[in-house]
Amino acid sequence: MNWRSIWAIARKDLMEVRQNKAAWGPAIIVPLIFAVIMPIFFVVLPQVIPVTDVERELGDIQTLMNSLPPNVKLIFDGLKLEQMFVIYMAAFMFAPMFLIMPLMFSSVVGADSFAGERERKTMEALLYAPTSDLELFLGKVLAAVIPAVGISWITDVVYIIVVNTTSFPLFGKIWFPLAPWWPMMFWLTPALAVLGISATVLISSRVKTFMEAYQMSASLVVLVLALIIGQVSGVLFLGVEMVLVIGTAIWLVNAALIYVAVSQFKRSALIANL
Repeated sequence: MNWRSIWAIARKDLMEVRQNKAAWGPAIIVPLIFAVIMPIFFVVLPQVIPVTDVERELGDIQTLMNSLPPNVKLIFDGLKLEQMFVIYMAAFMFAPMFLIMPLMFSSVVGADSFAGERERKTMEALLYAPTSDLELFLGKVLAAVIPAVGISWITDVVYIIVVNTTSFPLFGKIWFPLAPWWPMMFWLTPALAVLGISATVLISSRVKTFMEAYQMSASLVVLVLALIIGQVSGVLFLGVEMVLVIGTAIWLVNAALIYVAVSQFKRSALIANL
C-alpha cells in the first residue's frame, strides 16, 4: 500500500473542499452556534434572571435529575439552583449535540469526494491515476476524517473555554469538562466521523450530484438524534461507561462497513458512469 499516494489524494480533496462553500459553510456556522452562542445563553441566563424564575424552570429538570445514576447525583449535592441549572444544561443535556458535528462534517466532505468531482469534471483524471482502488478509497476517507475530527475537537475546546469563562462568576472555579466528555471527545467523536465518511463515500460514488449525496448521507444524523432524545427523556444517560460502549459498537460497525465498502468500491463502475 502506497501511503504517499493516499495522502496525495487526501491533500487534493482537502484543497478542493476549501473552495466549496457548501462544504466549509457549516464548518463555521455550526461550531459558532454550539460552542459560543448556546453555552452563553444557558450559562448566563440563570445569572441574570431572578432565582424564583430559575426555581420554577427547574421543576422539570429536577425530575429528570432524579433519573441520573447515584454517582452523578453527587455532583449536584449542596449546589445552588443556578449552579444546578448550568451544570445540567451545559454538561449533560447539551452534550449529545456535539456528536452531530463529526457526522455532519465528514458527510459533507465525503459527499464532495466523488459526486463533487463528477460535477467539476475532474473525476476522470483521478480514476486513471496509478493507484489501487483501496488507496483511492482510503485517500477519500482520510480527507474527510481529518477535518471532521479536527473541527470537532477545536469546537469542544472553545466550548470548554466559553463555559468555564461565563460560569466562573457563578462557581468561582473551573469545573468543566466532566468525566464523560473525555471519552466522548477522543473515542466516540472519531468513531462517528469514520462512520459518516465510510457510508458517504460509498453513497457519493453512486450518485451524480453533491447535494444528492449529502442529502442521502444526512440520514445518519438520526443516530445522534436518538441519543439526544434518550438523554433528554432520561431513558439514556451518556456516562463514561455508556460512551465507551456506544463508541466500541460504532467502531465495530465501521470495520464491517469499511470492509463492505472497499469490496464493492470499483473504479471501473465509476468510469462507466462518467
